Amino acid sequence: MSDAQPSILLVEDDYLDAMSVERELRKLKVMVPLHKAKNGREALAMLRGEPGTPRLNPLPSLILLDINMPKMNGIEFLTELRNDPLLSHLNVFIMTTSNEDSDRLAAQSLRVNGYIVKPLTFDTFNDGASSLDSFSLFLDLLKLKP
Repeated sequence: MSDAQPSILLVEDDYLDAMSVERELRKLKVMVPLHKAKNGREALAMLRGEPGTPRLNPLPSLILLDINMPKMNGIEFLTELRNDPLLSHLNVFIMTTSNEDSDRLAAQSLRVNGYIVKPLTFDTFNDGASSLDSFSLFLDLLKLKP
């Protein structure tokens, strides 16, 4: 990772879920730029700098990605991201209300860094060891300490 200021790209179509993420980050005093996209297509446009959309520069330190979205869902976005040589290295954490094994397996096959079942709360982080590991990795990727 470069010395540039860390940032997060939140890809979430639900306004209340996006507000919840912002609230949880504030509670942790994670004060890094938070860029928002409402679906996978919009996020890709921001990452690539497609016509009419300014490119995020530098690229975000990590992406918080919802699975169930209109236009381009999280798995479709992640597939496109992993196939793009300029973006395939980005760190992605899946956030979803789905606890379906098929969603989890699809995300894992696309090299996600963590899988978070909403509602998002970093306090309990689903009370599981793997969730706590994901939380630690999340902070490490931002180079922050709780």
